[in-house]
Amino acid sequence: MNTREVVNRYYELANAGDWDAWCDLFAADQVMDEQLAGPVKGRDTLRDMMKGFPGMYARFQNVPRHIVVDGDQAAVVSHISATTPSGETVEADVVNYYRVVDGLITYMANFHDTVPFRAVLSND
Repeated sequence: MNTREVVNRYYELANAGDWDAWCDLFAADQVMDEQLAGPVKGRDTLRDMMKGFPGMYARFQNVPRHIVVDGDQAAVVSHISATTPSGETVEADVVNYYRVVDGLITYMANFHDTVPFRAVLSND
């Protein structure tokens, strides 16, 4: 897959809640700078982390608004709409940055306001 296809698949799988296949989009030695979780190194670490994701959100959608691709890099402006199991809502605009090598995400960082995610963090 090229960079655009990887990015499109990232959102497709996230919105389907297929977190195992979503993790497969990342290189084994990936590095993620995740705004809420902090640094996440390695696909296995990411996969373990994502096992808890369905317990954090009863509903989760991350809809791309703007996608810019330049070679092996991409930036996506998106909007997250989610609901926690207790019924609290999350609405947040997000920017993700990606580096893709040989069809796999090797680096990703996300940037957003953390306030909308307080409901999720307080349920930990």
